[in-house]
Amino acid sequence: MGYSGVLKTLIKSSNLGSTTRNFSLVSTRISNHTAKWMQDTSKKSPMELINEVPPIKVEVRIVACEGDNDPALGHPIEFICLDLKEPAVCKYCGLRYVQGHHH
Repeated sequence: MGYSGVLKTLIKSSNLGSTTRNFSLVSTRISNHTAKWMQDTSKKSPMELINEVPPIKVEVRIVACEGDNDPALGHPIEFICLDLKEPAVCKYCGLRYVQGHHH
């Protein structure tokens, strides 16, 4: 079983004979990764991408969101009640649903 780079760093820092762990190396590695990802302003964040998807109109009062038709790519089923006039948001994937004919 292989270990990730972050886990290896944690294991190394815990084997230094100290009772405290040195998280500075982990923090630096994560910060560098995040900074690299944020440099390219031409790429949209996941939240920006999901907000571009228009609300999905349905004719039922309760919708079951799975995130994707393929179970390997989806998320646990979230049952969403559409009693309000505003679109309801799935807490897993951010897809929005609205009742087509609100009563």
